[in-house]
Amino acid sequence: MKFVLGSKNQAKMRAAVRTIERYIDNSNVSSAPVASGVSAQPMSDEETRQGAINRAVAASELQDDTYGIGLEGGVRMIDQTMYLCNWGALVAPNGHIYTAAGAQIPLPEDLAAEIKNGTELGDAVDHYFKKQQIRLSEGAMGMLTAQVVPRDVLFEHIMQLLIGQYLYSNPSCRGILQ
Repeated sequence: MKFVLGSKNQAKMRAAVRTIERYIDNSNVSSAPVASGVSAQPMSDEETRQGAINRAVAASELQDDTYGIGLEGGVRMIDQTMYLCNWGALVAPNGHIYTAAGAQIPLPEDLAAEIKNGTELGDAVDHYFKKQQIRLSEGAMGMLTAQVVPRDVLFEHIMQLLIGQYLYSNPSCRGILQ
């Protein structure tokens, strides 16, 4: 089975590879940069989910008989608190789309204020923690959980939900589990 992740982000790639290699025999995972088709900073669950779906669809269209994967991070408001939100999508060659969301935690008010003022989450997190390219490693989730749940682990859980749904929906594929 061929899978293409719609991103070159290494944290997302680690999550996809670990999950697929664990649950599906004879798999091949590659990545390609594709557009999310949503704002650079998704501001709701709906927009973040749509970005994941758009990436998965675009990735699936790069090669014949390919499963596309989209993983997207964003933020959402609940009452007056901004939360991290993360979504994933898997598009099968037949066009069926599976979606799943991950854990959500509140952002510190100073960090949320930067995002409300138009700064993208990744840039705001870099500024807040005085580091660079956090999105490529531990991510905001990793930083805000003292590395207990780094970004790749968060996306790995979402990948497990996606692959699990696919296997449940396709009983004939359950035999390909390692």
